[in-house]
Amino acid sequence: MVPRLGQKAPDFTLPDADRKTRSLGEFTRQGTVVLAFFPFAFSGVCDKEMCAFRDGFGALQGAGAQLVGVSVDSSYSLKAFAQTYNLQFPLLSDFNKKVVKAYGVLQDPWVGLGYKGVAKRATFVVDRRGMLRHRWVTDLPSEEPPYGEVLKAAQKLAP
Repeated sequence: MVPRLGQKAPDFTLPDADRKTRSLGEFTRQGTVVLAFFPFAFSGVCDKEMCAFRDGFGALQGAGAQLVGVSVDSSYSLKAFAQTYNLQFPLLSDFNKKVVKAYGVLQDPWVGLGYKGVAKRATFVVDRRGMLRHRWVTDLPSEEPPYGEVLKAAQKLAP
């Protein structure tokens, strides 16, 4: 079930691309967090999405927000993905699919290809108290997030 706006966002602990353990609480202590769930590294639309977030990263930072990507890819894949596209924000591996389930964004099966359990494309904006303030989820892997809406949601929470 997708968490509701105004509700506490599900906390988590996941390894990043360098296999360092990271948690939502760690990020929210620093301010607003934009969680960007994506199906697969190196998969066309996901590449385009993460590069669009990379290119708009300064605007998010200007709003006092941090960007965190989450997928079910391994930390090793995410490291290569980050290096290939020069992604300077954390990418977290939800290889065991616990966080995608907690956020209600598990796609199973994945659109006609028979893959079992990948992340839907989704964005969540979480404030510094851990409350969910913006949510966008799609069942269409080809649909990109509304980047402008995500930025506006983060700007509303700027200190």
